[in-house]
Amino acid sequence: MGPRTPRAGRARAARLGLAMALAAALAPAPARAAAAEEAKAVVSETLERVLVVLRERSKPAGQRRSEVEAIAYARFDFPTISKLVLARNWRKLSPAQQQDFIGEFKRHLTLTYWKTLEDYRDEKVLVTAAREERNGDVTVRSHIESGRSEPIRIDYRLRAGGGRWAVIDVVIEGVSMVQNFRAQTQEIIARDGIDALIAKLREKNDARSRKEG
Repeated sequence: MGPRTPRAGRARAARLGLAMALAAALAPAPARAAAAEEAKAVVSETLERVLVVLRERSKPAGQRRSEVEAIAYARFDFPTISKLVLARNWRKLSPAQQQDFIGEFKRHLTLTYWKTLEDYRDEKVLVTAAREERNGDVTVRSHIESGRSEPIRIDYRLRAGGGRWAVIDVVIEGVSMVQNFRAQTQEIIARDGIDALIAKLREKNDARSRKEG
């Protein structure tokens, strides 16, 4: 072989750089893997705590529900969920309306979360995988194994902020809670206005609270 020319050296360096870049892109990044595992651990720990409460049959239903709500309040980022649900309508709300909506939507979601898991308190809940999304969020996959029906898949989307991971969406059998509620709220706001939406949520929450004790 003859002596390498500067041009040949640059070409070789470019090929080597491309190979290194491809290897880096294809290899699992420790930081990304660590983020996914951290979020997965948060979901696992949260579900374990909720199921322990639900299975304590000696406690009144109202007390168990309050304990589940306290767990959800600590793990769900309700302000971010509210902004995602209202989308472009969020900026149209006054600060007072924003706080009213967050408060009632918080009640609505925790009542729904309580009822969903309470129905499956005797089933097996498995957290199976986690992946990091392009924007840094992490989706944690879980499913409920039931002897009465096919397993139910529930995915949790988490976002890091303030030194912790918090849930910003729940996807049940492929249906996003945020997207589902967004469609409903946009229809009500367009037809009746934001105050009517908040009033409807409050009325529904009060009725469910009375019914479920």
